[in-house]
Amino acid sequence: MAVELHKGDLRSGIDLGSSVAIDTETMGLNPFRDRLCLVQLCDREGHCHLIQFPPRAEGKPDYSAPNLKALLADQAITKLFHFARFDVATLAHHLGVWCERVYCTKIASKIARTNADRHGLKDLCRGLLGIEVSKQMQLSDWGREELTSEQLEYASEDVRHLHGLRERLDELLEREGRAELAAACFRFVPTRVRLDLAGWRGVDIFEH
Repeated sequence: MAVELHKGDLRSGIDLGSSVAIDTETMGLNPFRDRLCLVQLCDREGHCHLIQFPPRAEGKPDYSAPNLKALLADQAITKLFHFARFDVATLAHHLGVWCERVYCTKIASKIARTNADRHGLKDLCRGLLGIEVSKQMQLSDWGREELTSEQLEYASEDVRHLHGLRERLDELLEREGRAELAAACFRFVPTRVRLDLAGWRGVDIFEH
């Protein structure tokens, strides 16, 4: 499967279809503090495009990225994530673009697979696709100027299997009569992220 690295933006003229798997690599888990380093995209055929935002001496990277932003903002495209809440927040904060029409494999798994107690990407790939994925590079330095071949392979693996996982999870959601419930949760993700970024992170707004 092809992996193409881009610096600063997705190149013009790339058509990834109506459904795109997306992931991000950052310097930490706090969007307000930790910069966005890499955005990974993958189409249904497994072709991956990695957009790196290298550091600049004068401060944060150049996040203008008009081609990437246009794709993310396109409401005709379904964006597949694993733990969409974090990635949508990161993209909104750093790129200033909101992802609508979201599908989250973690949410889908929690709703469809109530017999399971693990819903991480590695667990889903093993349990639903019979594929072993390595998380060895997860905590590597994503902020470096030049990423290693191992980092690029790891980053592509994080999005390459999301389309297959969605197919299997959709089958389970339909079988268990929970597809509409999952779809409602997906629609709520951007609102949940807005609450997170506005100061309600970690707060259950539906609690008494």
